[in-house]
Amino acid sequence: MIKGVSISGTGSYVPEKVLTNSDLEKIIDTNDEWIVSRTGISQRHICGEDITAVDLAWEAAKRALDDAEVAAEELDLIIVATVTPQNLFPSVACGVQEKLGAKKAGAFDLGAACAGFIYALEVGKQFIAAGTYEKVLVIGAETLSKFTDWKDRNTCVLFGDGAGAVVLEPAQEQETGLIASHLQADGSGGNLLKLEHGGFIQMNGNEVFRFAVKIMGGAVVDALEKAGLSTKDLDYLVPHQANIRIIQAAAKRLDLPMEKVYVNVDKYGNTSAASVPLALDEAVKLGKIKNGDLIALVGFGAGLTWAASIVRWEKKRRKN
Repeated sequence: MIKGVSISGTGSYVPEKVLTNSDLEKIIDTNDEWIVSRTGISQRHICGEDITAVDLAWEAAKRALDDAEVAAEELDLIIVATVTPQNLFPSVACGVQEKLGAKKAGAFDLGAACAGFIYALEVGKQFIAAGTYEKVLVIGAETLSKFTDWKDRNTCVLFGDGAGAVVLEPAQEQETGLIASHLQADGSGGNLLKLEHGGFIQMNGNEVFRFAVKIMGGAVVDALEKAGLSTKDLDYLVPHQANIRIIQAAAKRLDLPMEKVYVNVDKYGNTSAASVPLALDEAVKLGKIKNGDLIALVGFGAGLTWAASIVRWEKKRRKN
């Protein structure tokens, strides 16, 4: 029997070290006003040399499991969305599985850049909807600072490190939880944003910006249509945190006031696959998202990839 799937817990984590725009002024030809006016970013969190994507993912995972009141031993599957693993193999997910002690869980990584978390969310949903598993942990975790050229002012001002996680379980009601999604890609744009073996992140900023402004709002509309809904039904938007102007363009396309859009790009910069779950966790913890709200999660990134998920928010009520 096909089951509804809901998010029963959220968690996030960022490294302690903060790199402000003023700090960047000391190492590269840039300034706070230039960065803020073009991106909305004021600071970002940066890993120490000994911190890996596994460490960030593990911390976020523990918080999500606590929030969901699920023990690691209960997990059936762990999926980590990342493009910055410390090793080609073993996977980040296997590292998290070991650190959590999730002994019965399968584990694998998924790479779809900044859209990766929503891709992974949909994959996790399918395992539960098909009746294969009951409890799935989905994480977005990135250590972008380790792959950033700190002499390239066009990219080094953008990226930060962090992780966000959610626990997926069968929904209490069929009409709640993850209702519909839209995943898409355009490989012809692969050279616009890439990371080659042994290199640094390379980006054609102007072209990526144009792509993102065009695609982000449209991806939400496509997902809403699959759910038989429209933009008028939407209560809240949690977008990928890449650039404040892109977020504002998406809100305008969806006819949403900015008070119904969660923004934390100023604090964390672009954390790629960690961006959406990190923002979702903060929005939930701050009470921005309430039971019954129809929310949209949306991201875009290298590949080129883009994805949106429509969620009827339902915080699981535990039986005493």
